[in-house]
Amino acid sequence: MPAADPGGPPRAGTTREAVLAELRRRVLDGEFAPGRAIDVEEVAAAGGVSRVPVREALMTLVGEGLVEHRPRQGYAVARLRPDELDELYEVRGILELAELRRAATAPPEALAPALQRARAALVAVAAALEAGGELAHHRSSRAFHMALVGPCAMPRLLRLFATTWDTTDPHRPMRDLPHAEGVLLVAEHAAMLAALEAGDVEGLCAAADAHLRRLHGRIGARPAAEDEPGPLRRVRRRR
Repeated sequence: MPAADPGGPPRAGTTREAVLAELRRRVLDGEFAPGRAIDVEEVAAAGGVSRVPVREALMTLVGEGLVEHRPRQGYAVARLRPDELDELYEVRGILELAELRRAATAPPEALAPALQRARAALVAVAAALEAGGELAHHRSSRAFHMALVGPCAMPRLLRLFATTWDTTDPHRPMRDLPHAEGVLLVAEHAAMLAALEAGDVEGLCAAADAHLRRLHGRIGARPAAEDEPGPLRRVRRRR
């Protein structure tokens, strides 16, 4: 199994926080794909830091469920079986429905800016779909959902929702999304937004539930080769 390409220094400096932020970004964006080994020395050398902040950052990501560590084998991006991914999407959906119910009853001064962000994100989702930009589509779709749930004013629930989303992000069941199915997803987003704008709590939850069922269908369509995590192997460091 090849090591993930370290790809340059951390963007925000050489502190542990910068290393952590950069590693997390690259895992969530899919640059470090599930199952890929992460070579501590390569990441440290590319970032101009010691191995200590890299290991600390990786252990934080282990705690978040984004990275796994196997003794004598090293670190790799965590890999989920389809049933595990499906379970996390189910949990994510339960959390989102609870947040949406609260968000729909938020005061106008809290709801208005969230709706504005959601409208902008929906435009970005549709534009990314037409441009074929998978990463842009992924980011803008997440931004849309986060905008809708934001007014719920339940910070602990929002953090749990974001953490659960982070765990599913690297697996990207929407990659290679057929255009026709993408159009349906955009329509479902639009239905969710319209229901929230109208204060229709039940309509909002029904639209969100339909959207979740479609995501579950995408997970079930994942190739069988991705179902079984393979063993890590040591990677010879480049010289």
